[in-house]
Amino acid sequence: MDSRIPRLRRKLAHIPYAPNRSHSFGEERHEFRLGPRLPKARADAFEAEHDVELPQPYRDFLTNTGGSGAAPYYGLIPLEGCALFTMNPGGAGTGSRGFSRAYRPTRDGHLFLHIIERGCSDLVLIGVTGPLTGRMLLGNADGFWGPNVSSAPDFLAWYERWLDHMAAGLDNRALELTSPRLQVHPNRHRLASKI
Repeated sequence: MDSRIPRLRRKLAHIPYAPNRSHSFGEERHEFRLGPRLPKARADAFEAEHDVELPQPYRDFLTNTGGSGAAPYYGLIPLEGCALFTMNPGGAGTGSRGFSRAYRPTRDGHLFLHIIERGCSDLVLIGVTGPLTGRMLLGNADGFWGPNVSSAPDFLAWYERWLDHMAAGLDNRALELTSPRLQVHPNRHRLASKI
């Protein structure tokens, strides 16, 4: 188990539910509570079924802390409800990239797992293959904006940043969970720094 897990549990326990605090359009769904821990056997079965390995910090969170619930926006999606996506090429003229659902197990290309419900066609994803493995991204399935890659190195760092912002009374619009300096380049599968 990752050594950050106990600290995250303590931080989450100190954040009371306050209706409409974060303007997240979903906080009322999870009320800052986590669902039951995911049995390791279910995580193993998901990985085998989809031919992927869950990034270890994310897997540790699911199996040692909670498998659904408290997270930005509408909260963590239970693993059985998560879907794999691939990133589409940038659109001509806009450079924006959308995401398409990956309906069969594949290691081809770069795969992302939709792990947090944000509403409409907006996605919160974690990279599961390719150079963005383990990184958190916010994107739009239709390519209306983004995608933006979080400056946090992994899921646990990203989640802790959210907890710290909630404890400080900031709302989701001020979270800056993504970095404007890190965006996926519209023509290549690598990060480009916008300095």
